[in-house]
Amino acid sequence: MTNDYLPWYDDRSMQELTRRRPPGGRLLGIDFGDVRIGIACCDPALRVASAVETLVRKSFADDAARLERIIQERRVFGLVVGWPLSMDGSENPRTQATRAFLRNLHKRSNIALPHCLWDERLTSSQVEKFLIDELDMTRAKRKKIVDQMAAVVILQSALDTLQA
Repeated sequence: MTNDYLPWYDDRSMQELTRRRPPGGRLLGIDFGDVRIGIACCDPALRVASAVETLVRKSFADDAARLERIIQERRVFGLVVGWPLSMDGSENPRTQATRAFLRNLHKRSNIALPHCLWDERLTSSQVEKFLIDELDMTRAKRKKIVDQMAAVVILQSALDTLQA
């Protein structure tokens, strides 16, 4: 990993990320996938994560342009990106794809934001279980929101380390 990446699942990296926060700045949570990107954002107090949208992937240029608009609209100063490790903690093709996506985002001048990689193991399955068990949601409805809800879980767990 290159030195332009902050450590993942480490509360010190969240502390480092938020130390440079501009007044009213927010964090954006991202659950990056092959087909969809789940997006969440927190409040200006950095306490509560909320779903923003599920971006159905088209091309990198289209995806980056949409992320750029969200970043500008919501005054985002940093990203908390789900880090899809294997269950044994090793990297895999998904972590490599996530790293490549971030590297390409950083090449765009308006999206060159600091970020923290956050361990996302089991977040999607947790969300799926909740949507099935608690809300009895159909597969079609779950498909539309599972990624953004996973982004909420990723961002909220990172925010919770700031309150500890």
